Amino acid sequence: MAVKIGFSLQGRGVLADRDAITTLAQRADALGCDSIWVTDRLLIPVKSASSYPYSVTGAFPLGPDEPWLEPLTAITYLATITRRIHVGISVLVIPYRNPVVTAKALATADYLSQGRVILGAGVGWWREEFAALGVRFDDRADRTVEYLRLMKEIWKEPRVSFEGRFARVAEAGGVRPQPVRQHIPIWIGGHTKAALARVVDVGDGWHPLGLRPPVKLYPAEMAAAVRRLRDMAITARRDPATITITFKGPLRFQDAAGRQRTPLTGSPAQIVEDMSAYVAAGVEHFVLDFSVGTVPEMLEALERTMTDVWPKIRG
Repeated sequence: MAVKIGFSLQGRGVLADRDAITTLAQRADALGCDSIWVTDRLLIPVKSASSYPYSVTGAFPLGPDEPWLEPLTAITYLATITRRIHVGISVLVIPYRNPVVTAKALATADYLSQGRVILGAGVGWWREEFAALGVRFDDRADRTVEYLRLMKEIWKEPRVSFEGRFARVAEAGGVRPQPVRQHIPIWIGGHTKAALARVVDVGDGWHPLGLRPPVKLYPAEMAAAVRRLRDMAITARRDPATITITFKGPLRFQDAAGRQRTPLTGSPAQIVEDMSAYVAAGVEHFVLDFSVGTVPEMLEALERTMTDVWPKIRG
């Protein structure tokens, strides 16, 4: 399988802007990128005692008044302004939304884009956001698995009857139009043993955030995690080859980076070396997040990646 590359457009802060995401998405499409991604947040609590798990300080990077695009709507827009690139959400917090509505929205986006939607799926972490939405925080993992099972059934079956702990559908027709392949790839986020179990249970791919707290997956750690996931799949009598291994992380060009640098930070040659190591560890699809703040800087990083780095990885 050929290795693929995607880029996060975030859809928040300075990138919660129509002109910005249009420019970046169309340029990524023209340069031959395989996928573009937006993130998910419905509400930002004004007061929170929860620690943000993906930063050293525990502080959430945006305030409650920052703009944030709704991702199901955003990917539909992105699909209409591009020709061939896949559009995805990294990640959708599955417990936040009615699963039938989510399944219908994703199926519509996939139909309109001619099969270009990928769903990154997460359980969520922000207790106060769950409370603001009236969703039980402690049930989030079980709710996620159940919702995903229902969504997969709705996408595929002509008639659906579902009786679960959190969702119920009396006999009804499945969604029409269906997704192009009667299914949308589901990449499960997270790095814990429970997250890997969800991958084996209901996922088509594993989608860890690899180079930020609480766990930094350098190539050796990534290789070990991939082996662990594949062993779990075999134990569950699932073919490990049916699970796509992905990796999401920040990329930053820094020509003077030293030996103690973080992977994907450095010169183009160093980043090629890092990405090659991740490919050897099992990564099949990169989702890169540029650590720069303005649209011109992001365009420059995108161009540089696709010109100076990616041809050497893709071969």
